Amino acid sequence: MYAAEFDYVRASSIEEAISLKRANEDSSLLAGGHSLIPAMKLRLSTPQKLIDISGLDQLKNISNNGSYISIGALCTHKQCAESDIIQSNCPALSDAASVIGDPHVRNKGTLGGALAHSDPQADYPGAVLALNATIIVEGSGGERTIEAVDYFTGLWETALGENEILTEVRIPTDRENANSCYLKFPQPASRYPYVGCGVSLSSSSGTCLDIRVGFSGVGEWAFRDSGIESALKGQPLNESTIASAAGKAAEGKAVLSDHFVSEEYRRAMAQVYAKRALTQLS
Repeated sequence: MYAAEFDYVRASSIEEAISLKRANEDSSLLAGGHSLIPAMKLRLSTPQKLIDISGLDQLKNISNNGSYISIGALCTHKQCAESDIIQSNCPALSDAASVIGDPHVRNKGTLGGALAHSDPQADYPGAVLALNATIIVEGSGGERTIEAVDYFTGLWETALGENEILTEVRIPTDRENANSCYLKFPQPASRYPYVGCGVSLSSSSGTCLDIRVGFSGVGEWAFRDSGIESALKGQPLNESTIASAAGKAAEGKAVLSDHFVSEEYRRAMAQVYAKRALTQLS
């Protein structure tokens, strides 16, 4: 199927993109296009105007700012997967980026586009939750920050305002994030996660000091798993405590069920992948 007719304009600055968005109520931002264009071809999305922001080079940088890693919204999955800065300071993000789709998708798709689209079965949400990331957005009222735990608000819904642009993701440079990973149980064809588990963990003398766990693909939107976190924090890291904590995965959460994977099986796999991630980091 072909997309419905639309107008196209290429923004030369963030300010121009915001202005164009405000002036065109039925418009969409185009970054890598790997979420938007397929939806348009299926006519699930029918914007009257596309505002192309892919040429905004100021949103394509990765840097270590001391207290946090700054990742521009237009950084591609390939950039995130291969960045030495990300691999050293928040490897869960490079893990997630490296297993998205296929090489074509990873070369064109962007971090910001994926987070703005907020597919419930995307890889990044579980990772950014585990990494305690901060989402930076910009609109006509200026810049504001959204904590990752507050960003994902519902099925395909985020705290991103109607005329705001996601410009940057900041990840703290702390002990937990330096010791982090993302593992997933993928759909064989699409590579979307049936279960995606991000974990960051710090320890001392074999005892868990702090831990953050984020899940993608399990519920209608990504979530932090406080059950696992509470069960393992302050405990010795051994096979027994890890198995016990992993057994609480998605406890009390509504879990997705579809014609590929049942709720029961998805819940069981959440426990399996939580255990694998915890074991890997301990």
